[in-house]
Amino acid sequence: MTAESLFDAPVAFLDVETTGGHPAFHRVIEIGLVAARAGELEYQWSTLVNPGMSVPPYIEQFTGITNEMLRDAPAFEDIAAELASRLEGRLFVAHNARFDYGFIRGEFRRLGREFASRVACTVKLSRHLDPELPRHNLDAVIAHHGLVCDARHRALPDAAALWQYWEKLRDSRPKLEIEAALAAITRRPIAPPQLPADIIDDLPESHGVYRFYGDSGALLYVGKANNIRERVLQHWQGATRESKSARLYAETQRIEWTATAGELGALLLEAATVRTERPLYNRRLRGGQRGEGDTWSWLLRDDGSTPALVRIDWTTLGAGDLFGTYRSARQGRQALEALAREQRFCLKVLGLEGAARAESGSCFGHQVGRCSGVCIGREPVRLHLARLKLAWMKERLKPWPFPGRVGIREASVNGLEQVHVVDQWHYLGSIDAADEAPRVAVPPPFDYDCYRILKGWLGRTPKPRIVPIDGGASRDPALDFDVDVA
Repeated sequence: MTAESLFDAPVAFLDVETTGGHPAFHRVIEIGLVAARAGELEYQWSTLVNPGMSVPPYIEQFTGITNEMLRDAPAFEDIAAELASRLEGRLFVAHNARFDYGFIRGEFRRLGREFASRVACTVKLSRHLDPELPRHNLDAVIAHHGLVCDARHRALPDAAALWQYWEKLRDSRPKLEIEAALAAITRRPIAPPQLPADIIDDLPESHGVYRFYGDSGALLYVGKANNIRERVLQHWQGATRESKSARLYAETQRIEWTATAGELGALLLEAATVRTERPLYNRRLRGGQRGEGDTWSWLLRDDGSTPALVRIDWTTLGAGDLFGTYRSARQGRQALEALAREQRFCLKVLGLEGAARAESGSCFGHQVGRCSGVCIGREPVRLHLARLKLAWMKERLKPWPFPGRVGIREASVNGLEQVHVVDQWHYLGSIDAADEAPRVAVPPPFDYDCYRILKGWLGRTPKPRIVPIDGGASRDPALDFDVDVA
């Protein structure tokens, strides 16, 4: 099938209705197909498909297809051979074609069969030919071109609307313009030669985390994406401009991915994977801390005791106010010393002056005018430490606002729903909404990336959907969120 003959080539206008929006988790319940060639309608074909699972109520309402209607319908395996025969040698045309094509490929793959076809997306075609239109969904295309569709969201009527659109273009546009647009939208990206050619068709257009593996299964790179397919293709397209992309293009032998319900799940999973699996080409430090080894912070208690430099873990997170995050104890001491010199805090009272000096009266800083005199009683110690807290407030770690574990519920537009289980700023894993929350035998180490992600997400507007797991409300009224227990 050459680019010059695409418009007059054998075409299958196809639409599927499904139990949800993700081919990895949901199934086809109806297929509609309109076959045409060179402007001549050949036939129309449709069938209901028993998905082997219950159809959610919102899908029943959306499509009008009920569980009762599907009870005696054929399973996909019963119509697979006929569908493959009807699609063979035809240009696969659908509106938002990645959706329909992905579901058809997924159904064939469940049967141990591979399916591949050249694909044209009429959303992309509409955008290419009519860029001035504000929207390009099927309702907008139907309205703009005056098409007839007597039952929207049923497979055959929607497929027939695409056939009408195709013929409207034939009557209203120069053929060369249409052929050029089809050639542009059907041009396939090129995967690295060492990977399967159809890997591009398998990459999902969803939130999630992807992993590049090299020789002997070595993990090269982990990334998060709002659109996995788009982000992976960007790596390959950047191979001629960026050294890291060029290395990944040449060295990647396998790609794996995990779809998530949204951006939060992808961010948390990426941070956890990079910290625990240490891929070769990820940056060593992200968000100020890479999570390699311990993370240190200054612990200030309300009893006026000397600040303590501590490793951040499950015990120290609740022991008092923590200020700053440091890769090493040395870095933590250097940071406090710099703040003390800038704000005239006493190194002796802060426990940073040497033992010999500490035995004398005033600290060295007071002798040279760099200390307010707390070491000789000119300022109360509690006031001195209160000033320290105030000066350091921007570096203060937020206390965990809940009495125990909570879940943050996230749902995608394609029907995938997850609960991200977190406790004391630690990410414990993501589960389906109906699953039991995980327990951990050994608490994970503090990960600044996870803390930063969760703190930012909990402060968003609108507020996230919090599911209490261990009961109770938040301790901090400023962080008291609407709780969804449904």
